[in-house]
Amino acid sequence: MSTYSASKAVAIAQSAEEGAALSGRPLLLSVSFPSGGIGVFASLAWVGFGVACLWWPDIGDWSRTRELAVAAFVLSGAIFVITLAGSRLGRFDAGLQRRAPWLLALALFLTLWEVATAKLAWLPLPFFPPPQSIIEVYTDDLPKLLDSIFASVKLQLGGYAIGAAVGFLTGVSIGWSRGVGYWVHPVLRFIGPLPATAWLPIAFFTFPSSWSASTFLIALATGFPVTVLTWSGVASVSNAYYDVARTLGAKPSFLVLKVAIPAALPHVFVGLFMGLGSSFAMLVVAEMIGVKAGLGWYLQWAQGWAAYANMYAALIVMSLLCSGAITLLFRARDHLLVWQKGVVKW
Repeated sequence: MSTYSASKAVAIAQSAEEGAALSGRPLLLSVSFPSGGIGVFASLAWVGFGVACLWWPDIGDWSRTRELAVAAFVLSGAIFVITLAGSRLGRFDAGLQRRAPWLLALALFLTLWEVATAKLAWLPLPFFPPPQSIIEVYTDDLPKLLDSIFASVKLQLGGYAIGAAVGFLTGVSIGWSRGVGYWVHPVLRFIGPLPATAWLPIAFFTFPSSWSASTFLIALATGFPVTVLTWSGVASVSNAYYDVARTLGAKPSFLVLKVAIPAALPHVFVGLFMGLGSSFAMLVVAEMIGVKAGLGWYLQWAQGWAAYANMYAALIVMSLLCSGAITLLFRARDHLLVWQKGVVKW
């Protein structure tokens, strides 16, 4: 295209936009290709997934194929409406632009999964069930799954809270007092590097119930990283901060509560983040071995009965729970440490 024709095309487009603005009628296709094109492709991909589910006959008997197709069509319609509305929806449009490539990739992945399992049976059953079997688990086995989620959350919260509190207090004590560090540091170096799973036989033999033993193991997995990072944060506080506070008449309690701990909070949150990952791993192991409830137990039960759809459904729930807990932790970090907001992202 020549320079003259390109300039003429731009002028025509601008005049069309101005005319629509003057007449009060919005442009139907006001989304440019870079921002809205990927949304249209994502919408079409979800339509294709729904069509593949509904009009391509299944080899086996899967009871939730229709519901899965309807959900795909609904999601496709929502993506298409938000894409057409464009910037008029504000943060919804911005969120769609960020997530549209992932929505497109997810639709393509689910279509490939559906074709390879329910339609052509390329992957062997029961190890690779189709997507609608996961939906069937969430509808038919929901009470047992909810009971397992509640048991895991209760156990995780108890163990993590105890481990974080003990680790924080121990770390502050070691970092502030050389006397405490003299006695606690060798014990920490001896116990801390051992994985929490190594204490399984001792814990289940020593504690009166499997629940209390699991709580101890989760607290142990949480406490070590929190202790080390809190200790490091308190020990690395600049002496200039203490000198300024002392010249203003600050007492030792003020130095600890108002100087040392606030300055060490970035390190503390790193320890809490590391402890959260370790505690989730310990939670699953403890529930698989000793506790007769929870998502780890549900995984073990599903594997024993070759119910791999239930196993995959539980893994998805566990991933969402862990990711949600880490997101909440980072939200709290950004709220308390405003000056470091965005330094560490999740």
